[in-house]
Amino acid sequence: MTGASEPLSPALRRMIVVVVVGSFMTLLDSTVVNVALRRLSTDLGSPLTTVEWLVTAYLLAMAAVLPVTGWAAARFGARTVYVGAIALFTLTSLACGFAGSAGVLIALRAAQGLAGGLSMPVGQMILAREAGPARMGRVLSLTSASSILAPTLGPTIGGLLLAHGGWPWIFFVNVPIGVLAVVLALRLLPADGTTAVPAPDLPGLVAITLGSVALTYGLANLGIAGGGGPWVVAVVLLVAVVLFAGFVVRARGAAHPVADLRLFRDARYRAAATSNFFVGVSIFGAVILMPLYFQIVRHEDTVTTGLLLLPQGAGVAAALLLSGRLIERIGSGSTLLAAAVLTVAATIPFVLLRDDTPYWFLQLVMVLRGVGIGACSVPAIAASYRAIAPSKIGDATVQLNMGQRFGGSAGTALFTLVLQAGLTGAMTPAGQAAAFATTFWWVLGAAVCTAIPAAVLRRAERRVTVGT
Repeated sequence: MTGASEPLSPALRRMIVVVVVGSFMTLLDSTVVNVALRRLSTDLGSPLTTVEWLVTAYLLAMAAVLPVTGWAAARFGARTVYVGAIALFTLTSLACGFAGSAGVLIALRAAQGLAGGLSMPVGQMILAREAGPARMGRVLSLTSASSILAPTLGPTIGGLLLAHGGWPWIFFVNVPIGVLAVVLALRLLPADGTTAVPAPDLPGLVAITLGSVALTYGLANLGIAGGGGPWVVAVVLLVAVVLFAGFVVRARGAAHPVADLRLFRDARYRAAATSNFFVGVSIFGAVILMPLYFQIVRHEDTVTTGLLLLPQGAGVAAALLLSGRLIERIGSGSTLLAAAVLTVAATIPFVLLRDDTPYWFLQLVMVLRGVGIGACSVPAIAASYRAIAPSKIGDATVQLNMGQRFGGSAGTALFTLVLQAGLTGAMTPAGQAAAFATTFWWVLGAAVCTAIPAAVLRRAERRVTVGT
């Protein structure tokens, strides 16, 4: 775990830039659209319950395409799939800006979701294969910046675009970025060719795809009146569980399963994947809370809210600059455990949140929490890749992305339910702040759940080191 770090080659650095540009665009777009929903409802003359499908359609399409990304990258070539996905995202962004109705815009957002669901994991596969185990930590720490910083910068950028350009510009802004990403990808990413891989197991593919869509829809609409009612959501979630169970049974006996579940036999991979899920819960699930606190309790506008979130983004950026080398020196498990403990400690002040908590204090603890969550985001994925053979990177990437996304969806659903229950009948800022404080107890629990498998991972890595 210690020793001199292998330097990043100029070619690898350029590849990192390509992937960061593409993933930042797709992640920023989803955050900016969330900010613009009310404006879109007014301008398109559609009820908010209809316009909210702009978010749901995007999430469902991403969930539907994710299971086949590993197979598609092997069959058609990772660079080809990545460039095609970014090009599709760019073209649909341009078309979104000219959409004249909510229905057309929802359909285009679904196409965007397909493109985004392909581009991010395939870009991650390309870099993981090129980096190798020795440079994995630093490469992932650099590329993870987009997934953490995009939700932080999204509200600010979205507010500025809405204020000065109107809602079409939340889509038009992607066009020059997308064109740049395509040009850079064609010039800088290696052409890896294609592989004669067998077609994925069709029953397993259908089960995991429909299960992913059902789970995403159910979690996105949990506790929301527009989701079809509690019984509909409950049935959808039950169907998702049945489909995933069917997929597991099928994958264990299929000759060419969609995902190789045998990876979970390795204790390091199992612990890292579990931590990765709870990272999704505690980080991406909780990303909605502080923006809502500033807007509901402190009555700040969108732009000001975005500016108030920047200190947390600064903490994340600082952690990402350091975590890669830290992983290479002390190991993924030790880095993840230390980061999880810091995240737990930095979350504790939020359970005491009040309507008059000084902004300087909030900024301080947000910086600390940003360092914690920034350092949590990389070690689990790096440990997972180090625990497997290079030929299994495609399988692992799909599983890790699904775990983190479903963790984020589950966290968002849980925290939203708790917050809604607390805000019901809370007519004063003090009562509203108390609802947020109660919700952060659940965030704290999720952070603790990240630390437990991190400790297991640390022990497993030490056993492997001693054994070698």
